[in-house]
Amino acid sequence: MSRNSLQLRLIAGGIAAIVLALALAGLGLTLLFERHVGRTVSQDLDIHLKKLLAGLDVDANGRIVITGEGPVDPRFSEPLSGLYWQISDDRGQMLRSRSLWDSSLVLPKDEPAAGEVHRHVATGPSDGRVLIAERRVRLDIKGREIPVTVAVAIDATHVTAATSAFATDLVIALGLLGTVLAAATVIQVGLGLRPLDVLRRGVANVRAGRDLQLAASVPDEVRPLVDEVNALLAARAEEVERSRHRAADLAHGLKTPLAALAADARRLREAGQSEIACGIDEVIETMRRHVDRELARARLHGVGRSRQNASTLLGPLIRSLVATLARTPEGIRTTYEIAIDDAVTVPFERSDLAEALGNLLENATRHARNCVRIAAAADGRSITVEDDGPGIPEMVRPTVLARGGQLDQRGGAGLGLAIVQDVVEAYGWTLRLDTSESGGLRATIAPNA
Repeated sequence: MSRNSLQLRLIAGGIAAIVLALALAGLGLTLLFERHVGRTVSQDLDIHLKKLLAGLDVDANGRIVITGEGPVDPRFSEPLSGLYWQISDDRGQMLRSRSLWDSSLVLPKDEPAAGEVHRHVATGPSDGRVLIAERRVRLDIKGREIPVTVAVAIDATHVTAATSAFATDLVIALGLLGTVLAAATVIQVGLGLRPLDVLRRGVANVRAGRDLQLAASVPDEVRPLVDEVNALLAARAEEVERSRHRAADLAHGLKTPLAALAADARRLREAGQSEIACGIDEVIETMRRHVDRELARARLHGVGRSRQNASTLLGPLIRSLVATLARTPEGIRTTYEIAIDDAVTVPFERSDLAEALGNLLENATRHARNCVRIAAAADGRSITVEDDGPGIPEMVRPTVLARGGQLDQRGGAGLGLAIVQDVVEAYGWTLRLDTSESGGLRATIAPNA
């Protein structure tokens, strides 16, 4: 696919949208997970805090003690486990969980109201960051109300680690999902653009003459385009048909004046005006060649012409053309060698093939010294006409294939080979000129490579 490909643009746009959507979804899900973990951790801290408060008491000496079970999480007994509790009052008395070891929680200066839980992020053991849930209560110690601060903390890396693990798993999952969605996008774009490929093949079939119009069995979104193209083809076909009729009418209209001129030329020759008669004959031949070419072109570009299944037996056609040429003044002195199997067929309409080969044989007969040879491949994929005449130098061969090009002055308008070229190109073949073994011209028609 090129950079200007519509399919590439759609696929790239779809994949870009998928990547953006998955990136935003991943970010959003990670934030939601982090909030969920944070809420879960806060709930756990509240539970531990309530258990501490439930076991909080004062002994006979006025010291704060923990009665009952207290928090039972084993991490409170494991040094630096990441889960800690601490109880302190304004007299400097402090109780700590074993997990704090020889350190303590540095609580921010705060004055929570009675029964209110405050949450902080502070520095914990080993300079780690901890999440703290703090609550203040008042205890009656020897007739005096003493404010007591109870705090439970957990290492913030636990939340970060859980979030990172979730994000890693999420990236893998979203990567797999993105791959599936990208593949689905490629398939979807391919299926969506398939009608355009069908349309392209339909246009190619119309151009090749295999179909007259595009198939109407297309999706609704493409149908207006197909209808417009079919309307354009129909209008073009009508115009071509009118042009064919005009060309045919013009050509046929010229035949009568040409016949009259030929009769005048004969009378002039009989009256001894041979030079003038020859000049008129040359003009007549020039006009006849132009008429023949225009009739051939009009026939080749006819409406509804399908050449896909055209087939003609080559041998009988060649013998028919040779029999006609053998009666001409040039043909009487020429020997024709035909090396063609009777079963050889070629993919041409008989009239079009006769037009092309007739011109090749006529040119070869006109220029041959003694012999013209016609051969064909066994599969009918090439036809060769060669003579033993002077040939055509390689540097000037393009001239004779150009419209009106000619190298001699023995009649004709130089259109014979141009007509051959028009005919074979209409069938996807090509005309090639080179030198025969006898030094003359060899003309070969064969399918395009």
